[in-house]
Formats: sequence, structure tokens, C-alpha cells
Amino acid sequence: MPIEFASSARSTVGLEWEVMLADPTTGDLVGRAPELLTLLERQSAPERHTVTGELLTNTIEVTSGVGATVADAVDDVAAAIAAVRRSTDPAGIELLSAGSHPFAQWFDQRVTDKNRYRKLIERTQWWGRNMMIWGIHVHVGVDDRAKVVPIMGALAGFLPHLQALSASSPYWAGERTGYASNRALVFQQLPTAGLPWSISSWQEFETFVDDMTRTGVMEDPSEIRWDVRPAPKWGTIEVRACDGMSTLSELASVAALTQTLVEFFSRELDEGRPLPTLQPWFHRENKWRAARYGLDARVIVDRAGSQVPVREHITAVVEDLMPIAADLRCTQELQGVRTIVEQGASYSRQLAAADAAGGDLRQVVQHLIREFRAGPDRSVLA
Repeated sequence: MPIEFASSARSTVGLEWEVMLADPTTGDLVGRAPELLTLLERQSAPERHTVTGELLTNTIEVTSGVGATVADAVDDVAAAIAAVRRSTDPAGIELLSAGSHPFAQWFDQRVTDKNRYRKLIERTQWWGRNMMIWGIHVHVGVDDRAKVVPIMGALAGFLPHLQALSASSPYWAGERTGYASNRALVFQQLPTAGLPWSISSWQEFETFVDDMTRTGVMEDPSEIRWDVRPAPKWGTIEVRACDGMSTLSELASVAALTQTLVEFFSRELDEGRPLPTLQPWFHRENKWRAARYGLDARVIVDRAGSQVPVREHITAVVEDLMPIAADLRCTQELQGVRTIVEQGASYSRQLAAADAAGGDLRQVVQHLIREFRAGPDRSVLA
């Protein structure tokens, strides 16, 4: 079945950010999105940003418009969060973002009353109800449909880097998991989620979608939940591997790394050069390592199986991408990746906050609430 790929300006950026709603005193999640969304959706209708609901009533999602630069998209997201706060502050609701909530329990959460969510839970049952996960999605415009699958294949080699930078789910239902990103392993339990299949062309992608829809696995391509996927409706490649970012500045940095990687691969294709790929089993191992160890992982970087500390590899990649970042006007945002590498991602700050509070996970939530308002609190790592 033919799938059209919308026209999209090259290397433009769109952002989606899933945000938790919490009680300011207890830190527990509150399922109050439905009472907020009617007004917020109406207010965002004429704006570049949008504010919408998600699977659980304890969550809202803010999205940017199409940004010519990362800064444009981040400004949209900031405006959306400001609009949300004008409703949540008077209502006594706090905001935070991470890949998971430190202590909330799945059975206390309510599913949003929409048919698509009811169908998802009916099919996936316990695993679906356990999807107490929050993430970010980064869209990057691609100017030629023929580039989409090759760029996705090359990007797969950098998903562990993005996952390590964004890792923010070291706790699950009150337990210290030992993983930097527990979300990464939980989410892949859903049908059509996880690493993409090894697909060599757009035509093969169309065959995959046809097979999945004919057999009732899904209704349309929007139900593909891969860590990186085509978004034909928008003319983009969408990276979905990342945990929810705890701060806006770190969201901007991960977006800049994603944008510059896509542009780099696009230029390589323009020059007729083949893009690098890894064996699927290396991708699977790298994903697990990044989920387990975060920025302390060693990743496999080539088909020969060479292994490098992910901090070291990210630093080298960022240096190589700086000329492209200058062209795309995201140098400052890309430099922020170095700060995360040097000073730690959200998972390490959460662990430090818990240790400082004698293991009290309510204080980890308060830490995340403060970070969402003010930016990364690296003093906890001192």
C-alpha cells in the first residue's frame, strides 16, 4: 500500500514533551488533565504550540510548531509550558518530567477516556496499564523520501547515545532499579515498539505497514512506536528513544544533537556516500547497555565490534558536528550536550537527591519539580 511522505523543509525541527501532573505536597501523580485540557486546547488553537492529553490522565503533552531552528521549537515549548502553568498554578498542581515517576503505582492511575487508548489497554492488558512512562519526541524534516530509510538506519547507531543523555528513570514504583533508563525496557514490551526492524527501502516499509494492517496488528503507520520511525504525515524522521527530559535546556541539547545528526547523514547521501550501519544484534546490545549504565556505558561503534565509552564517543561526535550546528544555528544548544556528558544526566541527579534524603523518594520528586522550573540542579552531585 503506497504511503505518501509529506513535503517538509530540510532539517526543520518539531518537539513533543510529555509532562507529569503532581500534588505539590505529596509529590504523587494527580489525574487532573481532563479538567484542564478543554481550556488549554482552546487557548493553544491559534498558537504555534499545542497542549493535548495523553494515555493517562496524569499527563499532558506540549508540542512545538515547525521550527526553522532548535531555538524556534524550544521557544514554542516554553510558551506552551507557560500557558499550562497559568492553569496549573492556581489549581495547586505541579509539573515535572522524567522517564518514570519515582514511586507512583500503576493501579492508582486512570486511563484517558478515548477510544484509541481503550483499545490499546484492551489489547496489551497488564503491560499497557504499566506504561507509566514519559518521553520526548524529536522530529527532523527530510527533503527526500528516498533518504528516510537510510538515515533511520544510520541514526539507529546513535540511539544509545541519545538514550544515555536523556536517561531519567532510575526508579520504578518505589524501587531503585539499577537502570539509568528503566523506561527504555518497559516501553519495548508494547506491540510495534522498540528498535525498528531492519528495513532497506521505502517500498519495504510500505510492505511492512501493509502486512501489519492486513493482520490487524495496527490500523495505520501512526501506531508504529519504534525508537526511530518515519512520520509520513509530517515529512519527518521522529526519534522516540529518549526518556522525558527533566529540563528545557537539556531538551534543547538532545534536539540539537538529533537535528545535526540527521543533517550530517543527509549531506552524506547528497555526496553519494553510503551511511554507516551496525548489525541488529549490536543495536540491541547497545540499547540495553545505555538503559543499564547511562553515560557510563561502553557502546559498540562499528561493524567490527569496536567498543568505546559512550561519554568519549558523544564528545567526539559533537566536535565533528559543530560546523553543521553553526550552519543550522544551534551551536549553543549542541554545546549543552557536552555539559550533560561532563556533569551528569537526570538519572544521576535523582540518585544523588535520594541519597542525600536518606532514600526518601518524595524528595526526588521535589527535586524534579524544582528542576522543571529552574533548570538542572547539579549541586546535588557536588
